[in-house]
Amino acid sequence: MKLVLLTSFIVLLSCPCFSQIDSTLLRQAPANSSDTLLNMDAVYNRPFLSIGRLPVSLGGYVEANWQHLGTDGVTEGHQFQMRRFTLFVASTIYDRLKFLSEVEFEDGTKEINIEFAALDMEFHPLLNMRGGIILNPIGAFNQNHDGPKWEFIDRPISSTQMLPATWSNVGFGIYGKQSKQDFMFAYEAYLTNGFNDKIINNSEGRTSLSAAKENEERFEENFNGLPLVTLKAAVSHSKVAEIGLSYMGGVYNKFEEDGLLLNKKYRVDVFAVDMNTVIKITGTYINTEFALIHVEIPPTYSQQYGSRQYGGFLDIVQPFYKKPILGFNESILNISCRLEYVDWNMARFKETNTNIANHVYAIVPSISWRISSETVLRLNYRYQWQADLLGNPYSKTAGFQAGFSSYF
Repeated sequence: MKLVLLTSFIVLLSCPCFSQIDSTLLRQAPANSSDTLLNMDAVYNRPFLSIGRLPVSLGGYVEANWQHLGTDGVTEGHQFQMRRFTLFVASTIYDRLKFLSEVEFEDGTKEINIEFAALDMEFHPLLNMRGGIILNPIGAFNQNHDGPKWEFIDRPISSTQMLPATWSNVGFGIYGKQSKQDFMFAYEAYLTNGFNDKIINNSEGRTSLSAAKENEERFEENFNGLPLVTLKAAVSHSKVAEIGLSYMGGVYNKFEEDGLLLNKKYRVDVFAVDMNTVIKITGTYINTEFALIHVEIPPTYSQQYGSRQYGGFLDIVQPFYKKPILGFNESILNISCRLEYVDWNMARFKETNTNIANHVYAIVPSISWRISSETVLRLNYRYQWQADLLGNPYSKTAGFQAGFSSYF
């Protein structure tokens, strides 16, 4: 039965006489990022395929790459990776009633995740309701993470290892936006299921919000019965920049069971700021995001579990050639650089009053060929320094990565 359904799906996609590309929602990557769309619009800001009179539109993207990386002279050699295969299904059920889902297959089928599956009810530009599996809008990357929009093969360290990238939960909330001349104002507010004690009870031996993604039960039950609150406000000027401020917080431990008090409540609170802009004179695209995390740590845990973490990234993308290449008329060549930093533990050792040096730096220069707004070929060089807890000499990772990412 599964084979029949899959075959039918492929036939529908491959039949040109019934299909058309709807790219009106696609936000072009760096070179054209000065439009009035915001990061909060990213979930619908994608190309979709409409098939005849079917009530749904389909889309997706794919990422694959080669890499050769080594750490302190030790390497695993040449590695070929199928990072992601992602499917979108969208439908306008009724006027101002929309549904969208996003299913992602990572590393082949090692991980299969429903990252987004929500129903939007539009009442007024400033008051709309969303319910289902929601991407918590902490920072910008969590919502606007599609591979074809980026010039870099790896996702930012701060967004994947410090913050839980593509962090989604079941919940409900409201959102809205309003424009006035060159300005646009927007907000989002959600109550969802949240974190669990994997933040500190994990195999990484440090405070890790991303470890909470291992809790697959968060899509059917809340770990401690208290909602996770996520809030975001953004303002954009069409000729200046978009700036977003966001907050996510709640209790992460199980403090009560069947009415019996087990422990005190321990909180996690995250604050993030993001900004993107285009320098008109040079066409330089700048995108940055930084976050501060505060986690209440039980006194029984050692100092290696940090109560404060900080990190972020800065992307600079410079187009330098905009002419047809090999018959591709929309070609753009970009030279880019990403700067990254994460401090896993911002504390000091109590005994010696010296810094706990658990942090990482990275610099990633890149050259990319945007064959079209929907497809990019990328060549990256990664150089990364990582310090351990005690501040021993840096562990250094370096190497090349090359690959592509494309909507379809």
